[in-house]
Amino acid sequence: MAASSGKGTESAAARRQAPRAGSVDPAEVAAFEALAASWWDPDGPFRPLHRFNPARIALIRDRIAAHFGRRTEAETPLKGLDLLDIGTGGGLVAEPMTRLGATVLGIDPSAGNIAVARGHAAEMALDIAYRPAAAEDLAAEGLDFDVVLALEVVEHVSDLAAFLAAAAALVRPGGVLIASTLNRTARSYALAILGAEYILGWLPRGTHDWSRFVTPDELSQALARAGLRVETLSGLSFNPLTATWRVTPDTGVNYAVVATKAS
Repeated sequence: MAASSGKGTESAAARRQAPRAGSVDPAEVAAFEALAASWWDPDGPFRPLHRFNPARIALIRDRIAAHFGRRTEAETPLKGLDLLDIGTGGGLVAEPMTRLGATVLGIDPSAGNIAVARGHAAEMALDIAYRPAAAEDLAAEGLDFDVVLALEVVEHVSDLAAFLAAAAALVRPGGVLIASTLNRTARSYALAILGAEYILGWLPRGTHDWSRFVTPDELSQALARAGLRVETLSGLSFNPLTATWRVTPDTGVNYAVVATKAS
């Protein structure tokens, strides 16, 4: 059963429903809620995500297209696919996924984030469904999707195993889950916390807790326990000379995992 992305079919109850506690960390939600109005400001606190997004979107598009046998050069290579964006924030990924043809539902435990995402989608005339919800809410409803995204989310949840169990349950048989996060290494501490938060000021101090970073082995094993098979592991690396991101084999800081569910 897939969720409809049409705004007209989204029930009032779904719009009002408070997300389940589950793996949601209220302190993390509050921190992002306080920044909700800045999601679409390319020079604001989410500036690193705006710069990160082109490489991230290209990786997601290419991995989904490869899994479903689509041509990436097509204008809408994701057409006909139901996609769930967990922790959608202001919709920075939901909007390009919609433009690539997917039918998108974005969820976030922060009502403020959802309000911003809905407002921006309306301004862009994009038909995207948004709900203030956690992955556990949708899993309890028995929903499933061709594609589930959990981008820069796992390092913010309070219970990784519970979160991944819910996320995996939302993947339709034959579907794919893509998760991106930060590796727990000395280099990630130096770059993502000391550098990005304290020296360069790219992110508000306290955005990340290094102890919650997840290694590729830990994430792969947790996904396997949740019933998914890891297919690819890719790094996302920043080039300070060009101030751009690209997909690389280096998983020492940022990385993405693609996992599938058997048909």
